[in-house]
Amino acid sequence: MDSSSIKTLSLLRKQFNRGCVEHGLLEDGDRILVALSGGKDSMLLTRLLAERQRIFRPSISVGAAYVTMDNIPYESDHAALDAFCREEGVPLAVVHASFEDRGRQDKNPCFLCARHRRRALFDYAVSHGFNKLALGHHQDDILVTLLMNMNYEGRIDTMRPSVAMQHYPLTVIRPLCLVRESYISQYASEAGLRRLKAVCPYDHATHRTTMKEVLGYMESVNPEARFNLWRIATGTFRGSACPL
Repeated sequence: MDSSSIKTLSLLRKQFNRGCVEHGLLEDGDRILVALSGGKDSMLLTRLLAERQRIFRPSISVGAAYVTMDNIPYESDHAALDAFCREEGVPLAVVHASFEDRGRQDKNPCFLCARHRRRALFDYAVSHGFNKLALGHHQDDILVTLLMNMNYEGRIDTMRPSVAMQHYPLTVIRPLCLVRESYISQYASEAGLRRLKAVCPYDHATHRTTMKEVLGYMESVNPEARFNLWRIATGTFRGSACPL
């Protein structure tokens, strides 16, 4: 890596460590499974957690899992993902899943795919002795989810840095919760962190895309908008049990 990517990675590492400490995401003895998609966010998360497991305390072990949907005609580059994980010292598992929409008009394929991916990850994590599942959601994801819930559902709620599952002996963590997406994009460009995630045939503009643009506009109007939204978001980080 050149000096620019080293500097950016150092900044990302500080934000990652701060998020883990402030929200108590890492504990001694944790076995953490990273949901690896091949996108820049999950690849950075894998790299940072791989670094963290080489530190004496807290003592953690890290694995990664990629979920391939057998009924959707696209896949990430498995060989490249495996090579990336071997370089980081993290074992990779490829988990197979599928779903049938059965003509359901109330649920789009993206919703059904995401739901079955999560269940496949939960089942794999529990059956292989992991107690935590790490997802690559960053601060922008959390703020956009907040805006979506406010705008489309009339409620103040968002994704939490740590969520204890109700029906699984598993905690979902988001160690990139304090990291801005722009910094991740900058690092990916500087370090040549190639996207290994294929484009889904169902991928299209969504409400999330619109709210992401709204977030950008809000910041252009008021540079403090992100900070103010984050204050609202952190007020929702209570009562974090998840029904799944």
